[in-house]
Amino acid sequence: MLTESRLPLKTGGSGVCPPPRFPLSCDPVYSQTQFTVNTIMLRILFALALMAVYALPAAADQPKVLMETSLGNITLELDAEKAPKTVENFLRYVDEGLYAGTVFHRVIDGFMIQGGGFDKDMNRKQTHDPVENEADNGLKNLRGTVAMARTNQPHSATSQFFINLVDNGFLDFREKNRRGWGYTVFGKVTDGMDVVDKIAKLSTTAKPNGMRDVPIELPVIERVTLINAKEGA
Repeated sequence: MLTESRLPLKTGGSGVCPPPRFPLSCDPVYSQTQFTVNTIMLRILFALALMAVYALPAAADQPKVLMETSLGNITLELDAEKAPKTVENFLRYVDEGLYAGTVFHRVIDGFMIQGGGFDKDMNRKQTHDPVENEADNGLKNLRGTVAMARTNQPHSATSQFFINLVDNGFLDFREKNRRGWGYTVFGKVTDGMDVVDKIAKLSTTAKPNGMRDVPIELPVIERVTLINAKEGA
């Protein structure tokens, strides 16, 4: 951060002399001019410092949600700036309480954990219309990021999401076609990655309906709540 710093000035006669390390004249007129220039520069630096300070809350204003699970809590910070439609979609389900009682129904160690679409009895949750794919927002499927799950249709994501256990670059946006759209990253885990890793280690099985990688003991998402809602929102 830029900080205000003042030059040590000496006074001599009727003028203001710069410190000895500056090879400048001690002529009163020149020194007064230099003093004025220094003052202006300090004001500019101070203004820049204030701008930097006031710019910091922007990141802090990003919505955060607390996901309470049967194996521990996970905190997610959502990127409403780069994935506005996806974050709005996710928070709509949070506000409606859809995620309460859902499970992480697909777990693949070394890849990702997926949830938000089925209840404890593996009944599919009713959802709203799909959200537009925003995978071209520049965010990458890195370890600890949260992204939207979907079918092989690019714009088919509804409520299901997944958390990346490793860097999964092959899931990133490449081009706007069916094979290249990728999967929209819309946030990241800021606390509780140990819980995510614990879920990843659960033993899994295949179900008669064809679903695979289903945990034998389903980790339940007990509830998801917005923890930094703005006043009056």
